[in-house]
Amino acid sequence: MADELIKASFKSTIIGSTGGFLREGNTTFLVGVEDEELANLKVVLEQSCQSREQVVNMMPYETAQPGAFVAAPVKVPVGGAVLFVMDVEQFHRF
Repeated sequence: MADELIKASFKSTIIGSTGGFLREGNTTFLVGVEDEELANLKVVLEQSCQSREQVVNMMPYETAQPGAFVAAPVKVPVGGAVLFVMDVEQFHRF
């Protein structure tokens, strides 16, 4: 994703985190754009961030009590992107 933003001439700040449900890594990109650039940013995100299904175990074996029932794996949607658009009152670059 970072490479696609750079190719499209967008500057960004990357923040890493871990998701709560799947306990897997996530990446947050902070991208500041002018109003007229927003449509291009949406295109880059839509082309680069596809959601998919992943099979996960609801209770990992290492956390289950001995003899406990372990649920069958389930498919969950992962990936994709969420875009928040907020107006910024002021912006300064030093």
